[in-house]
Amino acid sequence: MALLVAVPCAAQGRDPVLVPDVSEHRIVLRQGFTGADLLLFGALLDPAGGRARGDYDIVVVLKGPAQPIRLREKERWFGIWINADSTAYRSVPSFYALASSRPVADIVDERTAAIYELGLPWLQLSPTGSIEPEEQARFSAGLVDLRERQGLYAQYEGGVEVSEGVLYRARLPIPSNVIPGRYVAETFAIIDGRVVTSATSEVEVVKEGVSGRIATEAEDASFFYGLFAIGLSLFMGWAASRLFTLV
Repeated sequence: MALLVAVPCAAQGRDPVLVPDVSEHRIVLRQGFTGADLLLFGALLDPAGGRARGDYDIVVVLKGPAQPIRLREKERWFGIWINADSTAYRSVPSFYALASSRPVADIVDERTAAIYELGLPWLQLSPTGSIEPEEQARFSAGLVDLRERQGLYAQYEGGVEVSEGVLYRARLPIPSNVIPGRYVAETFAIIDGRVVTSATSEVEVVKEGVSGRIATEAEDASFFYGLFAIGLSLFMGWAASRLFTLV
């Protein structure tokens, strides 16, 4: 009898369990791809399999493959825009989208948001070399703003719907200019400003068709692909000049 009573009590004292999933585990980029909507959904349960106790907030984050980039700042000299200062980043998410059941500032404090990168202001962009903090902040803000205008970074506060404290769902738009690779969707359950549990799902974005074969060849045989591109450019230039000569 003591064991039968103790097991449910112990289960109630443990953190809840997240069971996440996504509507598509594979997104194919074909000719004419105009974007897609990715549905992230799941359930929040207690260890015994029932409804989790307490009022929880849900935050979902979808990140694309990281890539190194160099960001250049433009200045205007005598009416002409030229490249000025620049900085390089070792690891920048190619895509970042967040959806939350409430504004992030109402769910967690700044320290927790920075630890879990919950929100665009808290992205860890990892610049290379030494850089002044003010300059780093300026470049990082410019990078985030650029990616936002390209549709690659977005934050949807209030974009997560929670039903009866158990089920949740969020819909994130995937723009047409995403790059192929492994995308990770991470879901956080938060109560009283504390992340009590998290879980991940994966989405593979791949290219197919002619564009996919070209991208594969460019990566697998970059030297010969470069020679082919140069040769094709020379041939097209020669053919255009001959055509205009005949005309």
